[in-house]
Amino acid sequence: MSSIRLIAFYLPQFHPIAENDEWWGKGFTEWTNVAKAKPLFPGHYQPHIPADLGFYDLRLPEARRAQAELAREYGIYGFCYYHYWFQGKRLLGRPFTEVLASGEPDFPFCLCWANESWTRAWNGRGADILMRQEYSEQDDKNHFCFLSAAFKDDRYIRYDGKPMFLVYRASILPDPLKTTTIWREGALKAGIGELFLCRVESTAGERGDPAKLGFDAAVEFQPDWTLLRHPLRRNRAWRIASRLGLSPPVYQEMNVLEYRHLVERSLKKPATSYRRFPSVTPIWDNSARKQAGGTILTGSSPELYEQWLQTVCGRLDSGPDQEKVVFINAWNEWAEGNHLEPDLRHGRAYLEATRNALAAK
Repeated sequence: MSSIRLIAFYLPQFHPIAENDEWWGKGFTEWTNVAKAKPLFPGHYQPHIPADLGFYDLRLPEARRAQAELAREYGIYGFCYYHYWFQGKRLLGRPFTEVLASGEPDFPFCLCWANESWTRAWNGRGADILMRQEYSEQDDKNHFCFLSAAFKDDRYIRYDGKPMFLVYRASILPDPLKTTTIWREGALKAGIGELFLCRVESTAGERGDPAKLGFDAAVEFQPDWTLLRHPLRRNRAWRIASRLGLSPPVYQEMNVLEYRHLVERSLKKPATSYRRFPSVTPIWDNSARKQAGGTILTGSSPELYEQWLQTVCGRLDSGPDQEKVVFINAWNEWAEGNHLEPDLRHGRAYLEATRNALAAK
């Protein structure tokens, strides 16, 4: 068995909640956007239709169990659930609440606090705040009280024996050092011990030594937006061609780029002086969510993804003798075209590529 632990980001937005009913329409879930997606240019792969697991509802324990069984079969060590906390109010929390309370599925997990305000950015109205993220010292304490139950669970993923907790946008915390200190002191008082806190390198502003913000390590986020340059058909000649109807307008409205360029540039990124866990992504296409301004990576294939993951795993094996972790973005981000779960076009090919890369490294 490989010593490398693959942790896949996990989106819980596959069940209706009252807030989404109000903001987006009755019965809205991630599947709403997925099902209505259309191809925007010749060869564009949309919509992504689920295969083996179908259009599941995460309120059902059977669906959650099937996900875990499939992930385990193909070498995924655990899930990193996105966690939405707003001053004590949780959104999309039911699946994880039931996982924690029931003890099922018996599959490792950790949490990533997606600490941004919710807006209507999906439809181009990013200034329209749906749920504002605010911070306070008391909220840091309240938040830890909730997290402590998860940290104590035997399934919770640990690094060097410490519960691993991620923050998606650490730099927007008003006082990251104070927040992390409150959490660490809370863990010691609760008998949990030390925490292993990670900042996610989610945007260009989330780079640099995580220790300066009170964190132990960074998690690379893929796609790395700083590497995505030179959209296809975006120069002056192609703009004219688009106006004349000779080129699909999507090339001007969306950022259309080559997946292989992301792979090549990611593998050339210099090492950091701080600990950073690498990440890979199988596919990316968020045109199902965004009518304009989205990003489409063309030319993804199970073979290219396997080569990327195999190279990353091989580098870890030849590196320092420490616990080895790779994050995969993502297990089920269907409206971003970003999923290991099987679809009608590829079946289990990306899962098979994952297992192959882990075995070959």
